[in-house]
Amino acid sequence: MHYETTGNAHGLPHDPFKAIVSPRPVGWITAMSGKGEINLSPYSFFNAVSERPPMVMFSSAGRKDALTFIEETGEFVCNLAAFDLREQVNATSKALPRGESELEYAGLTAAPSRLVRPPRVAEAPAALECRWLQTVPLAPLGGGEPSYFMVIGQVVGVYIDDRYIVDGLVDTAAMRPITRAGYRDYFVATPETKFQMTRPGG
Repeated sequence: MHYETTGNAHGLPHDPFKAIVSPRPVGWITAMSGKGEINLSPYSFFNAVSERPPMVMFSSAGRKDALTFIEETGEFVCNLAAFDLREQVNATSKALPRGESELEYAGLTAAPSRLVRPPRVAEAPAALECRWLQTVPLAPLGGGEPSYFMVIGQVVGVYIDDRYIVDGLVDTAAMRPITRAGYRDYFVATPETKFQMTRPGG
């Protein structure tokens, strides 16, 4: 099949776009307001976009609390969303009143970050401490008001649970990160599905 992305031209029960662009890492973002309020929420439009210097981005549908808090304080943390924490990750997607802690709602523990004010999730096997660079409104072709806003941050500190460092390398598969697909579907990375390839020279 082929369809144009305007309207409901695909004729399917659900838009297949996110099912095709998958799996996507889950950005489990901790942010702090200027008043010290903590927000923890998962974002399925998330990824690393640079390594020199290391940068990440996530995209918010509308100006949610995480985006507002980050712009107030200029900092955030990306916690690794692991399979063992999948229920807590899902719980933190609940829309709570502003100022009510998703960390507490999900039964999670806040651990102090080293270089930024927002805490990391103590139970997460890894976390990226970030300083906000910019917010990019994702305006559509032809103009109009953006419905998504992309937040870009530079990673200034990295936490890794020492259990997952093996022979000097991070064993990502052992952390079993969950990734987002379309609809209600997720994938999980496991040691059994890991494989290696060497890039060709030239």
